[in-house]
Formats: sequence, structure tokens, C-alpha cells
Amino acid sequence: MTNPTNEVAPWIERLARVGYAAKSLLYVTIGYLASQAALGPGGKVTDTRGALREVHDVSYGRLLLIVVGLGLLGYGLWRVVEAVVDPERRGTGWKALVVRAGFLGRGLFHGLLALTAFRFALHERTGTGGDQAREWTARAFDLPGGELLVIIAAAYVAGYGVYQFYRAWSPKLERHLQLGELPQEIRQWVLRVSRFGIAARGIIFCLIGFFLARAVLRHDAAEAGGLRESLRALANLGRWPFIAVALGLVAYGVYELLNARYRRISIA
Repeated sequence: MTNPTNEVAPWIERLARVGYAAKSLLYVTIGYLASQAALGPGGKVTDTRGALREVHDVSYGRLLLIVVGLGLLGYGLWRVVEAVVDPERRGTGWKALVVRAGFLGRGLFHGLLALTAFRFALHERTGTGGDQAREWTARAFDLPGGELLVIIAAAYVAGYGVYQFYRAWSPKLERHLQLGELPQEIRQWVLRVSRFGIAARGIIFCLIGFFLARAVLRHDAAEAGGLRESLRALANLGRWPFIAVALGLVAYGVYELLNARYRRISIA
């Protein structure tokens, strides 16, 4: 029998699952466009905000953006509540607080991304947009102690990227996915694709952390960079590293779609 204390409000669970599906759509879009750019003409490198613009341009794109925005909002809400309620009983040690702070940050980030989706749905998209990491770094530099805040952010983001490599190969990956109904052979393929996608995303986070640290060392917010700048840096390293990470982001999108279906979701 399921313990009722481990259940989440049905509406939050549904929105969280739609949020995972929305994240899947964005990462598959980013990875697909980057793969096209790596393999020939027609693709481009972009970030989550750019992926939202791509969704805007498809048939019924505005309606789809509203659904995506609701899903991202639900996902963000779940992460914030998860940070506060601590369903896995991580505790209040410094390691646990860092993890819970990460949940909170991810919740707020996806809440802001949801607002961007709603804004694009309600208005015509304009321009290509700037690099968000550079915009936020410039704002941080204007604050007292801003450079210290950015270097802390750089360390956290790079550390999170390194953690993704551990997470990709950790046996704990299966704990969050209820895959028991799948045949063993399919389950193994699901896990391989998931590990590949998570590792690719880890590379991106490590590069973002590097760019943030570089911005501090050179006292120039223009040296910062997000997902789009990370993909461009990989393209400069060579075709095959670029293709590998681009396909990895598609794989991560598949992993997020699996989360939408099989993720264990609880907030108590």
C-alpha cells in the first residue's frame, strides 16, 4: 500500500509531468538544431529561450507555448516545494542545504522560463535575444560584492556539472524512474540513453561555470556564456565533440520525456 504521506497533490504531479515533457521538447529542439549545424547547413546553436522562439513559429505554436509555460511553472513549483518540504529527508547539514538550495534555484529558473514562454505566447517574438548568462553577470557586477557572487555561481554551476557525471553513472539513476513494467532489454537501452544525455548536459554546465569564472578574472561580463556559448565553444573544438554533445542533448530530452512518464514524484 502506498503511504499517503508520500503522495503529492494530483494537480502538482500532473503539472510537474507536463513540465518534464516541456523540458524534453526544449532540449530535443536545442540538440536537433545543433546536430543539423554540425552535420551541414540549416541548423544553429541556441538556448532554452531560443528554443521557445522555435516553438512559437510552428503551427499552433502560441497554444503550445501556453502548455509549455504551464508545465514549466508546475515543474518549478514542485522543485520549490521539494526544497522546502525535503521529501527525501536529506536533513539540514551543509551538503543537504546545498542540494535543497539547488532545487530552489532550479524551481525559480523554470518559473522565469515559464514567464518567458507566456510572454512569447501573448506577443510576437522579436529579435534573437541576448545571452542570458551575460545579461545576469552584468547585473551582478553592478551590485556590491557582485564579482564574489558570480564566482560563487561559477563554482556551483561547474560543481553541478561534475555532479552530472557522477549522476550519469550512479546506480541511483534507476531509483527515480519506475521502469519495472519495461522489459529488461528495453530498460537497459533507456538507461544508456539517459546516462549519455545527463553526461552531455554535465559538459555544458562545466563550460558555463568556466565562462562565469573567466568573466570574473577578466572583469568583463561579455566573457560569460550560457548554453548557446557552450555549444559554440564545442564547435570550435571540432566537429565530433560538437556532434556528440548535440546528440547528447537530444538524448537528455528523451530522458526528460521518460521522467514525464516514469518519474517518482513526491513532496512529503
